[in-house]
Amino acid sequence: MAAKKKPTDAIALLKQDHEKVRGLLGQLESASGARRAKLLTQVEQELKIHTQVEEEIFYPAYREAARKKEDKKLYFEAVQEHHVVDLVMPEMNDGDTPEELKAKAKVLKDLVEHHAGEEEKEMFPRARKALDRDELRELGERIEMRKEELGG
Repeated sequence: MAAKKKPTDAIALLKQDHEKVRGLLGQLESASGARRAKLLTQVEQELKIHTQVEEEIFYPAYREAARKKEDKKLYFEAVQEHHVVDLVMPEMNDGDTPEELKAKAKVLKDLVEHHAGEEEKEMFPRARKALDRDELRELGERIEMRKEELGG
């Protein structure tokens, strides 16, 4: 009989996503040609799934549990940061020179790192206080299921 997989909480899952995307973006900065195109496709897919599960599952739960004005401010900033990344992604392949493409990769990396860092240092600790362990596990299960549906 196989051991049942230990449920992972939502914050741990989202941090795993952050690490994966950080790694891909680090590779993207110095990649070119077919390797760059493949990495860009991976980054776009990972970001799309991650932002979707955050916006559909984690952010609404966080917003509902948030009691302080600063908590709600973090929610609205996070949503807007997702929007900015959505605006930047379609332009990632537009560039006449390798230097332009590398610059765009750096800017995308900076945007994503700022957003992930803010979530990890500010939003996630606040979420741990506002949501209990069982709620975070249940959100984690929902996130895992949704990611599978989305092809992640």
